[in-house]
Amino acid sequence: MNFQMWVNGDGLPVGSTGVVDLGPTAGMGLGTAGIGAAPDLVAEMQQLIDEMRVQDFDSIRFATYRAACKLRFIQKKTNVHLVDIWNMIESFRENGLNALPIHTSIKTSRIELLLTTIFHNLNKRLVASQHIDTDRSISLLLSFLLGAYDKHQTGRLAVFSIKIALATLCAGKLVDKLRYMFSQISDTNGIMDHTKFTDFLQQILALTTAVFEAPTFGFTEAAVLQCFQKGQTVTLNQFLDVFMSDPCPPCIMWLPLLNRMSTVENVYHPITCDACQVRSFTGFRYKCQRCANYQLCQNCFWRGRTSQNHSNEHEMKEYSSYKSPTKQLAHSIQKSLQCIPSSNSKSHSLFSEQPQRPLELQNIVPATPTTLRRYHTDSATDWAASPVLLPGAVSNGGPLDDEHKLIARYAAKLSGRADYPLGPPSGPNRAQSMGPPLDERALIAQLEEENNQMIREMTRLETQVILKN
Repeated sequence: MNFQMWVNGDGLPVGSTGVVDLGPTAGMGLGTAGIGAAPDLVAEMQQLIDEMRVQDFDSIRFATYRAACKLRFIQKKTNVHLVDIWNMIESFRENGLNALPIHTSIKTSRIELLLTTIFHNLNKRLVASQHIDTDRSISLLLSFLLGAYDKHQTGRLAVFSIKIALATLCAGKLVDKLRYMFSQISDTNGIMDHTKFTDFLQQILALTTAVFEAPTFGFTEAAVLQCFQKGQTVTLNQFLDVFMSDPCPPCIMWLPLLNRMSTVENVYHPITCDACQVRSFTGFRYKCQRCANYQLCQNCFWRGRTSQNHSNEHEMKEYSSYKSPTKQLAHSIQKSLQCIPSSNSKSHSLFSEQPQRPLELQNIVPATPTTLRRYHTDSATDWAASPVLLPGAVSNGGPLDDEHKLIARYAAKLSGRADYPLGPPSGPNRAQSMGPPLDERALIAQLEEENNQMIREMTRLETQVILKN
């Protein structure tokens, strides 16, 4: 599905503040003076800055795209884009960061140990031909983190800064990253702590400041109010609504774009850019809403290159995928036959309003049977309100259970038997039907056997129907 974003006549994405851009290199950025570490890290930082400047990102007209491109460069240069959010959280846990208060400062040596865990675990998941240079990735990422956060050259960083930076720069769905970040700034009742949110905004905007985008995306008190009013009660769903809305608050517009870039950069468009005349290109594609079939690649549009009678004042439409004219027609017909979607449709799934424990992986990643047994015995009361079903528990009518019941009922009807009951038995019969708890392996074997029986029954009935016809 195409992600479409309107750009107004001034060349600014809709929702942009229109703030005067003081220049891409204004303000504090990746300064080597801010690294309280070995000379090697200073050299690494300077090399990272030089390589980023060679990419000519500063010629991009839009601050949102400029900031996202620079951070995407950092992601790929340090290889942190190969680590997803779940593996990142697991590395935090392995190094004990989940047990530390968020404002605890840790030494450079411990940060280096964390990064070693992250990248060595990454190489274990990659085939040998795709292994990365872990030492190089560690030194580059460490120098970037120190340059962004160690402004007083102490050689130490706060745990909170490390978590927010790595959770932002790693791979993964934006909603999963935001859920993790919210868990770090919410209280035991699942309500956002405004003081922690202010600190969170400072930490995440330190990334854009580090790549010389402070004039547009630096931290200010006004940036906090762009997101939430003082004293406002903010739950997880409200937090996600704000950060995943279109448009989102101006101070954070680069974040969803950075996430989108990772999925769009390899999208192939088999058409010619009307400005540079390249026959095909990857990334975003832009189509003029005035000029007939006038299309630009992302490099030309971002840098204001035009041709013919096209002007940068024209309204453009952004595409993140390509459809042939035939597919476009079929898609248009399909959309016209569908119901009009609700205007207030959510950009994310709704999550339970019940407070969640800090998301440190063990309560996010689906638990193994062994883990489930451990939590059932050690933390039964803590999991009482959790949506995770323990072995032997009866569902309250979840979608998967409903699907299984409907399939079984349909099979029973085809075979001429009585209707399969849609709900579980109640009263004394329910207790008898549930019986004693089964071992997980026995339960799985039983379910597999029932599934095989159902398949055989449906196959037999289908054969009978074919023979009759």
